[in-house]
Amino acid sequence: MRLNDLATKPHERLAAHLAQRMTEVNALIAERMASRHAPRIPEVTAHLVEAGGKRLRPLLTLASAEMCGYDGPFDVHLAATVEFIHTATLLHDDVVDESAQRRGRPTANLLYDNKSSVLVGDYLFARSFQLMVETGSLRVLDILSNASATIAEGEVLQLTAARDLRTDEAIYLQVVRGKTAALFSAATEVGGVIASAPEEQVNALFAYGDALGISFQIVDDLLDYQGDAGKTGKNVGDDFRERKLTLPVIKAVAQADEGERAFWARTIEKGDQREGDLEEALRLLQRHGALEATRQDALQYAQSAKVALGKLPDHPLRDMLLELADYVVARVS
Repeated sequence: MRLNDLATKPHERLAAHLAQRMTEVNALIAERMASRHAPRIPEVTAHLVEAGGKRLRPLLTLASAEMCGYDGPFDVHLAATVEFIHTATLLHDDVVDESAQRRGRPTANLLYDNKSSVLVGDYLFARSFQLMVETGSLRVLDILSNASATIAEGEVLQLTAARDLRTDEAIYLQVVRGKTAALFSAATEVGGVIASAPEEQVNALFAYGDALGISFQIVDDLLDYQGDAGKTGKNVGDDFRERKLTLPVIKAVAQADEGERAFWARTIEKGDQREGDLEEALRLLQRHGALEATRQDALQYAQSAKVALGKLPDHPLRDMLLELADYVVARVS
């Protein structure tokens, strides 16, 4: 039996197919996160890197490059780059959100301090730009630097939008495109660029990553209200307790009567949460069909991702990426 046959989930089959390249990516990450002068840097980074995670973004880069026929060394550099950018944003996010747990473990800012998390995140951003430059591709540099700026912009927008009941679905989508989808689409797009793929294929890879990232984030937001804490690592209602205006709540607020709107204003905008409020929030989400409507949105974006792959050549990896889009939304089927 082949290794691929042992993997049951799409991201596991993807990891099995790309295992050799991912070994090189992990070695490069370990090499570049080292610091001769500041041992705190590898300590903080290793805590997060070793906590697990699917390494989905670097896998997307490797898969996109191989699917487009690339046989050079720089897909490894780009895969490490997107993982460094992702890790840097996680370090910064945990400080901004005052998080105490990630992937079932204490966050770096809790174990060390906020200053260390922010500065190590900055270091990883700098390392990611060094890796980009080594590819010698200005277009790659343009794509990934733009993605880094878009991620930061999305996070800042979320600061002002997350607790404002005037936030609508268009603003939510803008936040999601920034904080999540921008790195997904950059990860897939640079794989095609480094392989010198036809422009139609590069654009298709971007579209796939963008739609997959949006679907991924919508599902994450939905799981906060109906997920299994043992599987997600989050307690049901964490976003509600943190007063985050995610898509299910945005949909419910849009249909709220005066009394319901007052409830959302008290709990989300003012942060005056009382015993039984989470149960009331869940009741309102169910009453207005907000959870099912959110799931349908996730399904539509997953379908858009699959349609985009139609412009890519036949390849076993294309089939895995198609299955990955289905798997993302299957978590809330």
